Parts: sequence; C-alpha cells; structure tokens
Amino acid sequence: MTPRVRLAVTLGDPRGIGPEIVAAALAEGVAAEVTLLGAKDQIAAIPADHRVATGSWREEGGPARSRVVEAGLVTGRAVEQAARLALTGQVDAIVTAPAEKYALHLAGFPFPGHTEWLAHLAGGVDVAMMLASDRLRVVLITTHVPLRNVPLLLTADRIVRTGEVTRKALEEWFGIATPRLALCALNPHAGEQGLFGDEESRIFEPAAQRLGASGPIPADTVFVRAMHGEFDAVLAPYHDVGMTAIKVASFGSGVNVTLGLPFVRTSPDHGTAMDIAGTGQADAGSMRAALTLAIELAQRSRAR
Repeated sequence: MTPRVRLAVTLGDPRGIGPEIVAAALAEGVAAEVTLLGAKDQIAAIPADHRVATGSWREEGGPARSRVVEAGLVTGRAVEQAARLALTGQVDAIVTAPAEKYALHLAGFPFPGHTEWLAHLAGGVDVAMMLASDRLRVVLITTHVPLRNVPLLLTADRIVRTGEVTRKALEEWFGIATPRLALCALNPHAGEQGLFGDEESRIFEPAAQRLGASGPIPADTVFVRAMHGEFDAVLAPYHDVGMTAIKVASFGSGVNVTLGLPFVRTSPDHGTAMDIAGTGQADAGSMRAALTLAIELAQRSRAR
C-alpha cells in the first residue's frame, strides 16, 4: 500500500479566516496525514494527526500594535517550522493559510510574501508564483512590487528564469511532457510596434525566443487563448494583470503554487479577509482546492 501524503498545514494569521477555512476543509476529510501549525488555542480545536503550537492567541487584550506583532509571530513561526519539516523530509508538502504581510513585517519577517520567504528558507533557490485552476495557469514574473518598478525588473534573463522554472514544474509536478508557454505583453497591444512602448521588441521577444514560448501576446487575448487550451501556462509581467485573470476565471477555486522549491507548497488564492472572520461567511473552496492539489503534486513528485 502506498503511504499517505504527509501535509504540514499552517493556520495563517489568527485574526483572519485561515483557522476556520482550514477547519472546514479538513472536516470534509483529506487523503493525507496532516500536521497543523499555528496558535495553540486554535489548532487544539481542529482534528489532525499531529499539532505544532507556534504561540498562543486570544481574541482580547493588549495594545493594538502589540496584538499585530503577536499575530505576526504566531504566523511566521508556523511557516518557518512547516518549511523545516519539508526540508528535512518529515512532510511531503506544505499548505499555508493566508497571512497579513504587515503583521509579518512588524514581527521581523521582512519578505514580500510567502514565495520569496520560502525561497530564502530553501537556500535561495529560483522560484516562481503560479496561480492554478482547472481553467487557467498563470505565473508571475514580478510579484509584490510597486507598479512603477515593474519595467525596471523585467529583464530578459528574469523572464527566461521564470519560464524555465515554470517548464520544469509543469513537467515534473503537473505531468505535462511538452509544456506550451505563452508570454503576456507589458504594454497595450504588445506595444503596437513601438507606439505604446518598446519593452516587447527589446526584452520580451528575445526572451520568448530563448524560451521557445509564444509571444509576447497582448493581455486582452492571451488569457482567453490559454483558457481555450492553446497554452499550458501564461507568464504574466506583473502581479495584478496575472491575478486579475485567474480570479476572474476561477475565483474561489484557484490555488497559489510556489514553483522551484524542493517541496510542494500551495495556498488559497485569497487573503486573510479579517472583516468577515468569525461571521460564518468564509468560503473554504480555495483551501479545499489547495489541499487537493498539494496531495496530487506531492504524489506525482514522490513517484519520480
């Protein structure tokens, strides 16, 4: 009998919807051995095979800023411990519930997001952020940076590295023998032969040729073409163009996958939603999808 996949699941920010969507998703049953990591009080109430407390959390008490720091510490320690479990082979994959970046920064975890943080914990490996659903896969070339900095960061080498990480993951984790990549343009109409910008001719076209990818293709058509089955993944130049596409296509069922790590990591495609935490309105669909995809990718990775 094949051993069950071993998952480390973090509860995310204790003030957000993470604990409740994890509880709801696990209550439906998963074909995996689960280790929960997070606030002692919260993990105690959720069925799991193993639990690792990374601090305590109660709803009341203390100055507002110190509460934010406390939440950031609980969240950050859970992510770091989950990564250690994966790097030492004690789990096959990690699934992270949403975290608030501001709280993490105040608590001393100075990373733009989980993607860059996990790359650091894994020794500085090249990674890429994929948003995946049954309709579309989008990979971000730049992630959490101001829009004004995006053109400065979009070098041909960066595009090619992202594409290579994506191709390898599609082959090894998603089982696609010959991945078809498309490169989304930066400017309207892919620059319209230089009328609206020259990044496409100077940077994007040489990068696409080096990768053997299609493009650059304007943003207003490339995602539709991918959803119709023409491409296995689209490389998006900046955060919001890629995130908007995947969320319009598959909000509530999309999954964030960190490509390039020596272990599988997934998460829901949404944030902490603190405004609805505890109200019963949180939808656990994306967390269920994240757990399911983590198991599938870990099984395929383990079988290699």
